[in-house]
Amino acid sequence: MARLPRLVIPHHPHHVIQRGIDCQAIFRDEEDYSVFLNWLGEASRQFKLALHAYVLMPDHVHFLLTPSDAVGLGRMMQWIGRQYVPYFNRKYGRSGTLWQGRFRATVLEAESFAMLCSRYIELHPVRSGLVTEPEEYVWSSCQHHIGINPNPQIVDHATYWSLGNTPFQREAAYRALLEEGLTAAEIEGLTEGTLKGWALGPDRFKASLEKQAGRRVQPARRGRPVKNQPNSI
Repeated sequence: MARLPRLVIPHHPHHVIQRGIDCQAIFRDEEDYSVFLNWLGEASRQFKLALHAYVLMPDHVHFLLTPSDAVGLGRMMQWIGRQYVPYFNRKYGRSGTLWQGRFRATVLEAESFAMLCSRYIELHPVRSGLVTEPEEYVWSSCQHHIGINPNPQIVDHATYWSLGNTPFQREAAYRALLEEGLTAAEIEGLTEGTLKGWALGPDRFKASLEKQAGRRVQPARRGRPVKNQPNSI
């Protein structure tokens, strides 16, 4: 079965995952993280995407962002690859691609999933055992959201602004959400939805996207349609 083209819907948040080939490290020292992060900020501005959250893990990356058009996301990821992969290959004497196939992405319903996805991203270093508290990991947007280290590359999503009327209230509320954590079902749903490219949100949201995109945005129901049975007398 032919793979559906990647679903990109302007003005909706998207969760993006890009993995290193064969789970190999894509960052080996602090310079690598810093260089990549600078290019991420530059690319998001150049291709008009609002970057809401990110984490740079040793062998993969996660982004939460909102594109302003249907082509900017793909162009941003391509541009970053064209900058970072030659840099990495020159530095470490290697050749060839650095990525495990194409990047994965899914569209999110903002009210239900934007802050959930942001926490999913920023808690990833804790789930992976790299740190005990999310703010200890410097290569994520966590320190920005809880007020430790404001990052001009981050464009706070409207759902983050709704957490409070002042920066202190928003930062405290977001920290409380991080401390609340995520359920196993929430983690599995975000991971599977993104890797498979299925939209995440209420049924009405998915139905609206299908009408807008002219294609399926969720898995087809399994099994054959139920036939109408004749009335028994």
